[in-house]
Amino acid sequence: MKRFLAFFMLLLPIALSAQTKLSANIAEDFSNRVAERYQQKNHQAELFIADQLSKSGTGGLDIDKTMTDLKSDPAALDESLKFLYQYNDCNRQTLIAYLREMGVLSGSVYPLATYTVNKYKNESKALIEEKATIIKMGTMPVAAATPQPIPAKKPATKKLTEEEATTTSYDNTPTAASAGVKEPGDTTAGATTTAASGDDYNWDVRTLFKLRTPQELENLYGKENVVYRGTTDLAGNDAGNAYFVFPDTDNEMQVIFDGDKSPTITFTKPHSKWKSPFGIKVGDPLDKVVKVNGRDFKINGFEWTDGGIVNSWEGGSIAGKGVLVLFKANNSGDPGMYDKVTGDKKVKTDMGVLKKLEVVVDKIEFKSN
Repeated sequence: MKRFLAFFMLLLPIALSAQTKLSANIAEDFSNRVAERYQQKNHQAELFIADQLSKSGTGGLDIDKTMTDLKSDPAALDESLKFLYQYNDCNRQTLIAYLREMGVLSGSVYPLATYTVNKYKNESKALIEEKATIIKMGTMPVAAATPQPIPAKKPATKKLTEEEATTTSYDNTPTAASAGVKEPGDTTAGATTTAASGDDYNWDVRTLFKLRTPQELENLYGKENVVYRGTTDLAGNDAGNAYFVFPDTDNEMQVIFDGDKSPTITFTKPHSKWKSPFGIKVGDPLDKVVKVNGRDFKINGFEWTDGGIVNSWEGGSIAGKGVLVLFKANNSGDPGMYDKVTGDKKVKTDMGVLKKLEVVVDKIEFKSN
C-alpha cells in the first residue's frame, strides 16, 4: 500500500503539469492551424480571436504577424485559446468539436481543451457576458463566404457598397479600395467629406503599419490630406520631417517612414476617430494605461530629460510591443505635490500623488516590431 501511495504521489505532479502546461509540439500544432485559417479570412472564430487580441493589446501592433506565429508569443497563444473558448460559449465539448474542425491533431485536442478550461474556468461568466454584448452591439467580425482574392481597384466614380466594404475590411492590401475608404479624386456625392467629420476612411491604425511609402499613404487618405513638414519626437527634440495625415484637425496623425521597416506613427490630438492599438488614446488617464499594461510601470520625472515619458513597462502587457507614451500633469498648480514627481528620478505609477495631479496621456507613438 505504501508503495502504491508513493507511486501515486510521484505521478500526481506529472498529471497536474499535463493540465497546466502545453508541450511545444501541441502549441505548434495549434499555432499552425490558426495561421492557416486566419490567412483564409473566411473563418469567423479566427477573426474573432484576432479582434479580441487587438482589443486587449496582447496581439501587439501587427496582429497579422501575431496570428500567423502564435507559437513564438506564449502570452498571445494563451489569450487566443481564451478567446476561442469564449467564441465557443465557454463550453468544453463545443471547444473540442471546434478544435477537431480546425484540423488539430487528435492527440492535441484533449490536452488543449483541458488546459484552456482549467486556465479560464473562473472567467467563464465574464467571457460569456462579453460575447453577448459584442453580438448585441453588432461588432462581431464577419468572415467572407470563401477565401477572398485581392480585390480589383474600383473606378473613381463608383463608391463601395456596404457589402463590399464588409468583405474587404479584413484584407491587408494597403489600397483605398481594400481599406473601404474614398479613392483620391473621387468626385461622387459625398467624396468631399472633410477629414474632421467624414466617416468614409479606414480609421484602424493597424492599416498604417503595413505601409512603406508616402504614395501608399496618399492612396489611402488622399494626397490633399497629407502634408510633409518638420516635427519633433516625444521629448521635444528635432526629429526631421514627417508626413501628417489630416493636419491641424482632431484626426491629425504623424507618420515617419523607415525604408522596408514599419513606419513610426504618432498621435498628439485628443478626440480622434482613430482606433489605436491597445485602445490607448491621447487624453486617457494614467489609470487606464496601467490597467491595459496589467501592472504599474515607471515614467521619467517631469520637467527633466525625457520628462513624463515611460521609462519601463516593468514587464507588463505593453512591454516590448513598440509603444512609447508621454504623460503630462493637468493639475500641477500645487508645487508641494508636483515636486514629488519632477526632476532626475523614476516615478512609479502607483504613487497616489499622480492621481491628484490628473496625469493623462499627452502623446503616444507606435512602431510595429
